[in-house]
Amino acid sequence: MFWQAKSSGNADPVSGLDRPDKYIQRAASRIRLLPSGLKRSWEKFLFDSTIHGLTRKNHGRILFEAERALENRAVHEADDAYATSFDPLVRQGHRLKRQVEQDFRNRYAGIASWRIMIHVPDPAFSPAGYSLFTNLAESLGFLGVPTHILGWNDNAGEAINQFRPTVLLSSDHADYLERIDWGAVSMYRAANQMKIGLTASLAEYGNTLLDYRLRWARTHGVDFFFSFRDESYVTKREEYRLFFDSGYKLLHIPFGANILHYYPVAGIDRDIDFALLASRKKEHELFMKDLVRRSFGFIDGPGWRHAPLFQFNRDRDRYIYARAKVGLNVHLPEQIDWACEVNERTYQLAACGVPQIVDHPKLLDQLFSTDALFVADTPKQYSEHFAMIINDPAAGQERALNAQMEVFSRHTTFHRADSFMLQLMGLDS
Repeated sequence: MFWQAKSSGNADPVSGLDRPDKYIQRAASRIRLLPSGLKRSWEKFLFDSTIHGLTRKNHGRILFEAERALENRAVHEADDAYATSFDPLVRQGHRLKRQVEQDFRNRYAGIASWRIMIHVPDPAFSPAGYSLFTNLAESLGFLGVPTHILGWNDNAGEAINQFRPTVLLSSDHADYLERIDWGAVSMYRAANQMKIGLTASLAEYGNTLLDYRLRWARTHGVDFFFSFRDESYVTKREEYRLFFDSGYKLLHIPFGANILHYYPVAGIDRDIDFALLASRKKEHELFMKDLVRRSFGFIDGPGWRHAPLFQFNRDRDRYIYARAKVGLNVHLPEQIDWACEVNERTYQLAACGVPQIVDHPKLLDQLFSTDALFVADTPKQYSEHFAMIINDPAAGQERALNAQMEVFSRHTTFHRADSFMLQLMGLDS
């Protein structure tokens, strides 16, 4: 049988729970005998079972305390609290945030006739899609561009006629497109100018055949496509060529830190070893197996067995990150193999001022300096970085200060929204 967290006189000194090693090792030795589907399920179960007992036990309490702290944000986020903080990451982050906000606030107010409607999915359907499209909508609004979110269950025809957009943005995935009344869109465009932009995705990433989607786009009058991936990657990868050969322009909106939500907060002690806020992935098992067994931290996101009631809350997240001595981050295989993007978490952790350990996505070295993040090419390096930061917090703080400076100077969603507007205004040129 599997090892379970029970109290006995033989507690493991690392996890505080009954000694799991002999049970885990016994079960692990039998995995190779299972069919592939069951093998993967057992691997996931075994990894979840080795997570430090306090990480699982205190998950709900840490969420509750973060929500209470968020309710008390007037205290934690007061100018006086930042000015008197002993943490240089808190003081620097606040200063940089104010400067960036001053630079971008209402930059496009009153100087352009653009009105942008953005189709945003329910976070339960797509946490990533919700984050990306909401970040864009909020950032454009901060820059002074009239922006409206078309909700997942909204009546598109009514919303369009009320807001009267000049641009409609959505995904080219069928689950998005079928929620829009394209007859109402056509009627609106018969009397009003409105450009339509859809995401440029590839069949290789799970979408339908591109040729079919491009025929659909021509039939429905799509004007342009846009991508959240790096411009150089899109222009060089052969599979994107069909977009260009079909006469479409591609706009680019790389990921970034939305500093309306992700920034340091004052008056919070760093009292947990690590924070990992991410959908569960196989890569976590590869890089973090020993780390999460030996150290008490916080893990939350879709797919984690100890967090079945996960709810997306960007404002709460910064109060969890504020408690972390280390931020853990790993990427998808495509991000490792292709210089296409680094995940949003890379920017969010840096903006919040958390020393970050990350694997080595191919684009990373083009975005951050070598003394900003702790980059690991192997699980062994990942564990060594973690031990070093825990034992030498000053070294972690030094790199986190660099990463924070770099994110606020060029990798916020305000920077991305500003670039998007310049590209949008150049479409007809």
